[in-house]
Amino acid sequence: MTENKIYILGISAFFHDSAAALICDGRIVAAAQEERFTRIKGDASFPINSIEYCLKEADIDINGLTEIVFYDKPIKKFDRILSSYMHRAPVGVASFVKAIPLWLKDKLWIEDFIKKTLKYKKDILFTEHHESHAASAFYPSPFESAAVLTVDGAGEWTTTAIGIGTGNKLKLIKEINFPHSLGLLYSAFTYYCGFRVNSGEYKLMGLAPYGEPVFKELIYKELITVFDDGSYILNEKYFNYITGLRMVSSKFEKLFGRKAQKPDGKPDKFYMDVAASIQVVFDEIMVKIASFVRQTTGMKNLVMAGGVALNCVSNAAIVRSGIFENVWIQPASGDAGGSLGAALFAYHNYLGGSRNVDGVNDSQQGSYLGPAFYDDEIKGLLDAEGIVYTVYGENELVKKTAAFIAGQRVV
Repeated sequence: MTENKIYILGISAFFHDSAAALICDGRIVAAAQEERFTRIKGDASFPINSIEYCLKEADIDINGLTEIVFYDKPIKKFDRILSSYMHRAPVGVASFVKAIPLWLKDKLWIEDFIKKTLKYKKDILFTEHHESHAASAFYPSPFESAAVLTVDGAGEWTTTAIGIGTGNKLKLIKEINFPHSLGLLYSAFTYYCGFRVNSGEYKLMGLAPYGEPVFKELIYKELITVFDDGSYILNEKYFNYITGLRMVSSKFEKLFGRKAQKPDGKPDKFYMDVAASIQVVFDEIMVKIASFVRQTTGMKNLVMAGGVALNCVSNAAIVRSGIFENVWIQPASGDAGGSLGAALFAYHNYLGGSRNVDGVNDSQQGSYLGPAFYDDEIKGLLDAEGIVYTVYGENELVKKTAAFIAGQRVV
């Protein structure tokens, strides 16, 4: 029965990490990323499989939904992209020619696309990109009130935002705008070290411990100016992500003395030192921002989301600093988690839905929100495909797994 129940479907799509999330009366029912169904890493297509799964979990059809919410405001994002090209023309013509047709074909008409694809008759709600991130961090957290910090590459215009959440209300109070972006700074170094942007940042983070931060002062001197309150500006001449097809300019490569590493090339000591340097700078800036957030909001609790909140090294630096008594980070901090944030923001901020917390337990349910596969189902598939397998008891499985790890095997 769906009588008197409020079902809200959140959707993130078309940029990267498409996903869907469904809540009922503020409780998370299901959430899943499209790549889990299509097996395409970071799948940016419309998350039809994720949506169908969420509806099935709730045992409702599309007509049972109270609202559908999109995690972004595409028109505002298009305004940013168009403005960036216009202010730098004729620079960036190649990138402009590549990007604009995609917007004119699909991305500007998202509301019509959603309604047509899902056969949904009501209007679609839209949240701001960083509102979605902020909501995904605050509403599932165990805190009655908290400071909110969201940092990513770029939303519509915002790249870094500070907010305050109290009860069921959430408000963003300060922001830093594109093209100045910590997320894009880190992605530029990801690109420079030979990893894929939007998916290889964790590899850069993993590479950093193998190097020494010998370029730290150079980064501070040339690439980024950081102010006492943690705000910052980037030196645009070293980057090419605004209107170009590469993340860094030739001046960036000249500054460090070497060309960007070939994609998926094996990094040597030089690139290890580059990774170590940006990671240290990154950690210091994030701690400085966190300090300003504490001073500005007066809150003892901090919640975080946005792609940068997936940098666990920087997160650990914030925790170790002791600036906040408690820190809670949305596990799906990237755009996929924006689908959940959009749904929660609509329920609490738009509809005024209540929120109950106990100060200890979050409502994320361990993030076990996607499809589950039971032993009988797995066995049935293996048998049907004629696949050889071994069934282990729990104790034997633990010992076997530990032996693999001790032998430096991947499990």
